[in-house]
Amino acid sequence: MMFTKEFIKKELQGWGKFERVIFPLEIVLIIILSIIMKDNKIALVSAVCGISYTILAGKGKISCYFFGLAGTLCYSFIAFKNMLLGNLILYMCYYFPMQVLGIFKWKKHLKKDSQEIIKTKLSNKDRFLYSIGAIFFTLICYFVLLKYNDANPLLDSITSVFSVFGLILTVKRCIEQWYVWFIVNGLSAIMWIQAYLNGSNCFATVIMWVTYFILSIYFLYSWKKDMNKTQL
Repeated sequence: MMFTKEFIKKELQGWGKFERVIFPLEIVLIIILSIIMKDNKIALVSAVCGISYTILAGKGKISCYFFGLAGTLCYSFIAFKNMLLGNLILYMCYYFPMQVLGIFKWKKHLKKDSQEIIKTKLSNKDRFLYSIGAIFFTLICYFVLLKYNDANPLLDSITSVFSVFGLILTVKRCIEQWYVWFIVNGLSAIMWIQAYLNGSNCFATVIMWVTYFILSIYFLYSWKKDMNKTQL
């Protein structure tokens, strides 16, 4: 019991006044909107877990992965129901095990005082290699999904492949992850808006990706600011 209380206390350290107000409001808002729109309950749980994961990951808190695991299972079910095969395979075969790996990797690189991760960045060479790799595998994924009649092969391939690279950068604690998530979240929001307009009961999922998009901008700025302070 004492361990649990101490863990929660450390996870809540380092939160600014703005973050303590805005972040909970985002979660409350998505719950209210989902109830009003009579959204799918699994989509709602997925959205709440997903946003909680993104917020905690942005704050560099290891507890993000517990929400990530729950959100991954829910989102996989939604992707299956909407025939987004790339996202389904991505989440079940890659995201889930990578969330588990992330727990152990981050645990080795936590600041003693705040229990936040120590942030890093890629070299110019690594940025180039990651970019070439992402484009190459996106093209392969596109033609595979096109063959299997994916509902949206272009957006599904980009978001799926870029998510793979984004999660690698997340586990490696690299600031470049937020550039990748900016692209993934923006395109995913478009993809799910299209699904919603075509009759899918996934309003919470749309709000989730739009929120992710906004959070990716916020945390890119936040990580830059934090890393600049560390370098001084």
